[in-house]
Amino acid sequence: MIFLAYSLVCLIFATTFLAIKIGVDAGLPPFFSAGLRFFLAGSVLFLWMVWKQKVSFSLLLRKEMLITGAALTFGTFSALYWAEQFVSSGLAAVLSATGPIMILLLQTLFLRQKSPTHSLYGCLIGFTGVLLLVLPNLSVDVSSLWVIGCIVILIGELGYASGTLYSKKVIATFPKVSPIALNAAQMMYGGALMLVLSLFTEKVHVEVLFSLKAAGSLLYLMVIGSMVGHSLYYWLVAKTNPVFPATWLYISPPIAVGVGVLFYNEAVSWITLLGVATIIMGTVLVNGSALKQLIQKNLIYIR
Repeated sequence: MIFLAYSLVCLIFATTFLAIKIGVDAGLPPFFSAGLRFFLAGSVLFLWMVWKQKVSFSLLLRKEMLITGAALTFGTFSALYWAEQFVSSGLAAVLSATGPIMILLLQTLFLRQKSPTHSLYGCLIGFTGVLLLVLPNLSVDVSSLWVIGCIVILIGELGYASGTLYSKKVIATFPKVSPIALNAAQMMYGGALMLVLSLFTEKVHVEVLFSLKAAGSLLYLMVIGSMVGHSLYYWLVAKTNPVFPATWLYISPPIAVGVGVLFYNEAVSWITLLGVATIIMGTVLVNGSALKQLIQKNLIYIR
């Protein structure tokens, strides 16, 4: 059951990048669609946890939920949704895989935590992978918005990294609260912030919401991506450890690239595949110590 859930998490999270791309291309305003997705998904999950008596509404009054939502959901996904107007879903997935590298950099530069040598090498290799993806395209006639889109995704990953580090403190602050409830609350805040941003920056045409592609994209992301995917993810955290489920970041980018090529006719070249492989290699090295501990624990468990 654990490996089935893990496989579903990898597949679901990989396909969400294409689902975002389809919705944006269908005319959904990026901030509005992202905000609606996370606010509704978070609300349903939170109400379900309240009904199960796992959490109370007072959790929503804590500033920690707002801060986490602003970094993890708002910072990451407002950048991703906006950028996917100009970059492919596969490239967005690969650039998003730099999140663990951003975490290491923040830990090293601001928290003064000493990092293993292999992790530092992993950062350099991962950054090289990003350059392999971006620089060749700068030599041809590409839109400046494509370049800006790539940069915005990387900036969004800084939000993901800072939010992840802060969430460790939040989990310690609320040890008796289910991680699913904590995630639901921060999704609600992150979604609400994106809806506010949309109110001031976008014009929403209601008829777009009723087109097959737009409605299908939004429904898939809300139900499958946010509610099912994140619930399975936190179930895996509870049943195993925080490291094992997080390895979806190594598996999903190649799947996302393949899905974009097969189902949305996105272009791919050998240099793109080389960049994918390089970023994944760097990310694995960054998390080498955690992966080693995971493998050792699994071997002990099997014995």
